Amino acid sequence: MLKKEVVLTGMGVLSPIGNDPVSYWTALCQGISGISRIWADENTEGGTPLLSSLVSDFNVKEILKLRKYQKNLKVMSRDVQLGFVSAMNAVTDSGLVLDGDQKSVDPERFGVVFGSDLIGLEIEELLEAFKLGMKDGKHDFSTWGRAAMDKIFPLWMLKYLPNMIGGHLAIALDARGPNNTLTLRRCSSFAAMIEGIRVIERGDADVMLCGGAGNRANPSFLARGKTYELVPRTSDPDAHPRPYDADRCGGILGEGAAAFTLERKEFALARGAKILAEIKGFASVVEPALYYDENLKRTGEGVRRVIRLAMSDADRKADDLSHINADGQGTVFEDRLEAQAIHEELGNVPVTAPKGAFGDLGSGSGAVELAASVLGLQQNLIPPTRNHVKTASDCPIDVVHGVPRESQKSTVLAMNHSRTGRSVALVIEKV
Repeated sequence: MLKKEVVLTGMGVLSPIGNDPVSYWTALCQGISGISRIWADENTEGGTPLLSSLVSDFNVKEILKLRKYQKNLKVMSRDVQLGFVSAMNAVTDSGLVLDGDQKSVDPERFGVVFGSDLIGLEIEELLEAFKLGMKDGKHDFSTWGRAAMDKIFPLWMLKYLPNMIGGHLAIALDARGPNNTLTLRRCSSFAAMIEGIRVIERGDADVMLCGGAGNRANPSFLARGKTYELVPRTSDPDAHPRPYDADRCGGILGEGAAAFTLERKEFALARGAKILAEIKGFASVVEPALYYDENLKRTGEGVRRVIRLAMSDADRKADDLSHINADGQGTVFEDRLEAQAIHEELGNVPVTAPKGAFGDLGSGSGAVELAASVLGLQQNLIPPTRNHVKTASDCPIDVVHGVPRESQKSTVLAMNHSRTGRSVALVIEKV
């Protein structure tokens, strides 16, 4: 059991299907897709655009202007923008007062832990400098140092440091407590939340701002699509990904971010905060593996173990669960591994996989997906899995699909995994 009770009091979401909790939840329940064709590499597959998902209607200049942070935009990559704004929205949603004489929290008791990917370069950043070195259709690096430097913004690299989200937030919010960044791909969001919980447990903070942001729609990642198990470019964007489905054929990379305000429960109640959910337990494990090596591929033991440990930490049983918010990417190997682990450990508990609506958001995945379960608990509903039609024979689980399913149970197990063997899980409960 947790040494200190920790609750969620605020939430911010930026996703390919909605940029606030209400629109996000509505899109999930209505089966709206965030997948589209966004970018073409003319040198491969006839220039067919890749399938991906983007956060739309995101005018960051206007958002930062209203909040007096526009001057920081020049050192914010797309990932940092998404993480920063989602976290600021979570603070607003929590009702924390951070200015004046009536501050809700001592700045030294307020910290940040955020999940971030290794941020991909925005190609236009160095494009003009690169062009200066072109000669006869090839790049001559001997000219790079002399000719290119004047075309490069001196602080350009700051935009791409994973810890810039946490740094910007600490400055903007005067959050002087512990500040950390975790880069663990799909596991980053939940790992950040787990560390935030531990900070509160250790007595080092009363409030922690935690979540994750990812931008796998960046061309520098999409160009390496063959390193991932992705759906074919020629696929119908409206029909993929297909978590646990008999016709699943790969995942889709996208972008998104979400953040939560975590508070010591006694502290939250004392200030009259609304409580969205309580964190009852968590776990983080590694099953050492190499995705490309048949002899070192995962067996699923890591997924089984993270389920057991998280449920034990929360002191909850399968019968207590409303649903499992699973990783479900629509990939053949990983969906099978996860589904069989769920079946072995928890039986026929309902499963939902929000990735069916927007794909793999990198380090933003876990937090964006968790928001679906937090919202569902408030309405006694399990959000459906988009694009799931017929459950695959190798995925022996009860997948919620089509329409939301009613549930009067108040506990959720949420988890994400990395293809190299890391698994993280959280157990949350409606208060």
